[in-house]
Amino acid sequence: MKFSPTFLATLLVLVPFVGGIALLFVPARQTRFIWIGAIFTGAVEVFLGGVLYALFDGTSHAIQFAHRVEWIPQLGASWFVGIDGISLFLVLLTAFLVFISLIYASCSISQNVKMFALFFLWLEGAMIGAFVALDILLVYIFWEMMLVPMYFLIGVWGGDRRIYATYKFVLYTVVGGLLMLAGILYVVYMHEAQFGVLTTNLLDLYKTQIPVAEGWKNPQLLAFLAFFLAFAIKIPLFPFHTWLPDAHVEAPTVGSVILAGILLKMGAYGLIRFSIPLFPEAAVELSFWLMALGLVGILYGAMVSMVQPDLKKLIAYSSISHMGFVVLGIASLNETAIQGGLYQMLSHGVSTGALFLAVGCIYTRCHTRIIAKLGGLSGAIPLFATFFLILVLSSIGLPGTNGFVGEFLILLGTFQTHKWFAAAAVLGIVLGAVYMLQMFQRVMYGKLQTHGEGGDLNWRERAALGLLVAFVFLMGLYPRPILEKMTASVSHLARHYSDYQLSLYGEDIAK
Repeated sequence: MKFSPTFLATLLVLVPFVGGIALLFVPARQTRFIWIGAIFTGAVEVFLGGVLYALFDGTSHAIQFAHRVEWIPQLGASWFVGIDGISLFLVLLTAFLVFISLIYASCSISQNVKMFALFFLWLEGAMIGAFVALDILLVYIFWEMMLVPMYFLIGVWGGDRRIYATYKFVLYTVVGGLLMLAGILYVVYMHEAQFGVLTTNLLDLYKTQIPVAEGWKNPQLLAFLAFFLAFAIKIPLFPFHTWLPDAHVEAPTVGSVILAGILLKMGAYGLIRFSIPLFPEAAVELSFWLMALGLVGILYGAMVSMVQPDLKKLIAYSSISHMGFVVLGIASLNETAIQGGLYQMLSHGVSTGALFLAVGCIYTRCHTRIIAKLGGLSGAIPLFATFFLILVLSSIGLPGTNGFVGEFLILLGTFQTHKWFAAAAVLGIVLGAVYMLQMFQRVMYGKLQTHGEGGDLNWRERAALGLLVAFVFLMGLYPRPILEKMTASVSHLARHYSDYQLSLYGEDIAK
């Protein structure tokens, strides 16, 4: 048994908030020190993430690094955080992408730097909090808390239509959050009715037996849908996706990185952490329809991407397609496919986050994202063209890159249970290759359309894109360090979702 310090999960949540507060005492004109402080805070999170990975016991599916402090005893609520193999790499991905984004932002954000760094760090704290929280009330608080900094990041540092995009993003997310709150209240009420104890402890709530009935008056089905709609908006699944392209196009570059790389994963994580184990009968009953929605997302996102004139919109719609694969894998309730879905979440975060950074580099030099106005850039910025090609190949799932591993596991697992879904999903991969390679050819080759400025990548852009490209190959060529840490938790979920229980590390596992 490895050493599992109880404070580590709490520390990961608090460090960004403390770092943001510390920046308040730095004069606004001292932008260099503000960036140093923000990047240092991000580096501390990455270091803590490395410690987390090193100490994590991949042979156990129990909750590790658990830390619990009584908070609201009248509600049975507490500060209860911890990490298992499902949340581990989402926490690491968050820390890594925020660190990379801060490096890039230091050469792209020049207005209101202090407030930008403050909101960005607080967003990181809220995102990690949502991944590690094990009190369902705490989960909801972090879920809603993420809206505030994202609202300002898009609304203040976004494009010309930023206000419209911000309102649309917030409206969709708030509606989803209220539905989730209704589901939370129902689960807490049912637990009290069955056990006589009012609690919001997620590990206790897993023991609750939600009633099942015939037809649409099925309480478990309705509660499942309340949670699912909140997660479907976040993912986003068709037809709840319309906020995403506007938010991506208007958000600043690093806002798009976090939006695609982390926030979309909140919905898929919610399916795994809440929807399936809390409402197993409803999950089985709706499995076919969830897989169908995932397949629609795969094909719809790919086909719409093919006709997008704007680089950012193309990548935004491609995210819908890639997240469709994630939902397909999770909804199949197959162990291999769920593991593939979780791996695809990580791969998508790295590849799509990097693609948005690449689009930011193009826009900085050419002042346009319209594909028809771009061309011949490979000769002008050759190092960038090399990085961009690797990221495009990663996005289409070329063997040897990170995109291949997750998609292969999803298709393999799905084929074991639903052959036709797997066969149809392959078309999404083919379409992805078409629109991504076509886009790359039009932007990078042919006659030079726009005379860029600034030359090839500067050292901060090289550092940001270089680190992401390194992980493209690391995850594609050697996925074992990731897969072996998540296997126990994914296997436990896939085999026991009908009577799912979690214990704290070192305790006997409830049967």
